[in-house]
Amino acid sequence: MSSSTPKQVDPKWAGQVTPELTAAVEAKAVDGKVTCPVLRKLAEDHGVPNKVAGAAADLAGVRVHNCDLGCF
Repeated sequence: MSSSTPKQVDPKWAGQVTPELTAAVEAKAVDGKVTCPVLRKLAEDHGVPNKVAGAAADLAGVRVHNCDLGCF
């Protein structure tokens, strides 16, 4: 996938993304990236599944790195 092609976000998860979660993901991002453990913690703190936090990252244009579990 080229960097100019927007990542497809599953509507099932994207529909559950809140502005607060997106803002939290953006706040934790460093150089447009966030680590997997940080994103999992954000999901827990916001009471949403990991997939919803991943969708928030995708919608915010934040890349997930150091993913140990393959959740995102």
